[in-house]
Amino acid sequence: MQARFFHSLAATGLLLSCVTAYGFARKPGDPLKPGFNLFSKEQDAQLGTEAAKEVRKKYTIVDNPFLQGYVKRVGDRLAATPEARASGFPFNFTMIVEPSVNAFALPGGPMFIQTGLFTALDNEAQLAGVMAHEMSHVILRHGTHEATKAKGVGMVAALAQAAVGDKSTMAQVLDGAISLGANSWMLHYSRDAESEADALGARLMAEAGWDPAQLASFFLKLNGAGARAGTASRSLQQFLSDHPNPENREQAIQLEAQALPKNSYGYNTGDFDRARREVQRIPAPRPAANPSGPAR
Repeated sequence: MQARFFHSLAATGLLLSCVTAYGFARKPGDPLKPGFNLFSKEQDAQLGTEAAKEVRKKYTIVDNPFLQGYVKRVGDRLAATPEARASGFPFNFTMIVEPSVNAFALPGGPMFIQTGLFTALDNEAQLAGVMAHEMSHVILRHGTHEATKAKGVGMVAALAQAAVGDKSTMAQVLDGAISLGANSWMLHYSRDAESEADALGARLMAEAGWDPAQLASFFLKLNGAGARAGTASRSLQQFLSDHPNPENREQAIQLEAQALPKNSYGYNTGDFDRARREVQRIPAPRPAANPSGPAR
């Protein structure tokens, strides 16, 4: 039994050595696949479901059927694209009362759009771009990939023990991950992860009918605002911190868009302006809400 344990540990350790090979050179248009991951897709969904419960406890859910329906329509259209469908994750979309410019998606599919995001958007395509970017983190399983890197040694031991019949250690690892909730290592992505989410997000936008160049425009606008302000607002600082800026981000998104099949990108629900007006009418969040927004 002990020999089997150490054999499993060595084999899993060899696989773990591949984790650091996360960033790789790719050309615009090349396919994107999830990196090495010690979690199963079912465990992604479990982590996301439990973390979403914590988010709902901390934030006020927007009490506006039109707004909730609007982000759902945008999200469902993105979720109907081939890559999103192939992931098998049951995406869902919720708007929360939080003035920070942000949105975030948890492993397995729960996505939360903060009301403050609408203060930085120029059009619906930019909203779709942010949501497509967040959806891409889920599809590419960046949250649990990062968790695998952060918790690798402990998870190697847990998986090796599970392989010889001891399930308790793995259960403890999963329980610990879930207890960390939304403000955990699950949502701190590398620049490589951000680049991949940009690339796949642009593809999802294009397939859904929105112009992927608008995602580049959105990041260019925010980064320009931060540079002009010198010391950006707390809301903008939060977004720029949560979304580490890969080198030549806007140019990379534009090149990705150019590598996609030609499309007129004419889709628009026609409801963006009303949605922005409705958001402006929402009262400030209750004092108990977390003012900084969850780390992405």
